[in-house]
Amino acid sequence: MFRRWSIRVLAIICIGISAGCHTGAQKASASGDKTAVATEFVQCMANGKFSDAVTHFDAVMSQAMSSDQLEQAWQSLIGQYGAVKKIGETRAVQEAEYDIVFVACRFEKTTLDIKIVFNKDGKIGGLWFVPHVAEEEAHYSPPAYAHKDRFDEREITVGKGEWKLPGTLTIPKGKGPFPAVVLVHGSGPQDRDETIGPNKPFKDIAWGLASRGVAVLRYDKRTYDKRTKAKLVKMDNLTVQEEVIDDALAAVEALRHSRRIAPHKIYVLGHSLGGILIPRIGKADPEIAGLIVMAGVTRPFEDVVLEQIMYIASLSGPMTDDTKKEIDKYKQQIAIVKGLKPSAKSSSSSLILGVPASYWLDLQGYVPAEMAKSLKQPMLIMQGARDYQATTADFKIWKDALGSITNVTCKLYPDLNHLFMTGTGMATPAEYEKHGTMAQTVIDDLANWINKQ
Repeated sequence: MFRRWSIRVLAIICIGISAGCHTGAQKASASGDKTAVATEFVQCMANGKFSDAVTHFDAVMSQAMSSDQLEQAWQSLIGQYGAVKKIGETRAVQEAEYDIVFVACRFEKTTLDIKIVFNKDGKIGGLWFVPHVAEEEAHYSPPAYAHKDRFDEREITVGKGEWKLPGTLTIPKGKGPFPAVVLVHGSGPQDRDETIGPNKPFKDIAWGLASRGVAVLRYDKRTYDKRTKAKLVKMDNLTVQEEVIDDALAAVEALRHSRRIAPHKIYVLGHSLGGILIPRIGKADPEIAGLIVMAGVTRPFEDVVLEQIMYIASLSGPMTDDTKKEIDKYKQQIAIVKGLKPSAKSSSSSLILGVPASYWLDLQGYVPAEMAKSLKQPMLIMQGARDYQATTADFKIWKDALGSITNVTCKLYPDLNHLFMTGTGMATPAEYEKHGTMAQTVIDDLANWINKQ
């Protein structure tokens, strides 16, 4: 469910940082050298100069994070991965109008990339701590099962007014009408490809299915899109309805009015957090032809957060006192989540594990597998057995709840991880650092299930 490191485990609101830690960074900023700014900014954090760091926050980040909060985030990394040993190589890329610089930061126990996103004004508008990706592994390569001569792509808008989002419709060549799938992201700020490192699982799905006669719509998430993320930061009462569900329903509606799409054959696929919310999406629009859950947990959200944190911490061997202290902080936050009352929705604007109380209250008491029982649409539940984020424990709950229903199919893949990519042994976050593609068997199973409905 949560593909970032645990410090970003619930990065629902897109946090942006404008750099400029000290004089060197300010000079670099003035010269337009974004790589120098990014490096200086990371050095600033490593040197404990958080007040200097926040002086160059953009307008969105100034509201979202204080110097104290930045320090807490950085100290959480130190607690998990040890002291900073080296600030290493940089890698610059461009996505749409954004310039992005990755700064490799070697801690005692691992190496992370500090991903720093610059807006058009040269300010830093985004900050993430992500698995390190070497330069030679950083570029996306399409899977062998994607045949670009069999489909076309065009830009499409999802939603209306202040919440409209840019998207891509991948559609098979020919007259149609074609069945179609809407892809719904996992947690945190996600682009339309669900990019992590050199991997783009949603692009794999889109190109793979379109090569097999199924159209696919994918779009940038509200927390990723520059126009909508600023509005979300200001929302004290944010819920998954605004962050995920409304846009998924808008995407379905966009397809119903799209030429060459069969309006009665529109499916919705949710991955990770999107998979958790698939039953709510299906309940909100009974005309959706079918529902697909990929790696969706169905246990309490906050329990899974702690389980992931404990798992990642265990990969480094015996826990240090600092790691235990960090885990205790998470446990305290999770205890707050469990104790939330409805009155907290409007009485508190503070964030709990990265989101407001309203977000947790919206999920309180929600059991996806139980809600799914009441739905009439056919469902496909897919799970990788090597996934440590959504686990086989969740798959068993889905299967026990829905396995006897004739229009529900449950599929478990023994050697696949959270991104439905092949691996061996104990799964680790390091798998996301290397380029891979979604397993062809998953694409084939998706296409076959859709075409049989």
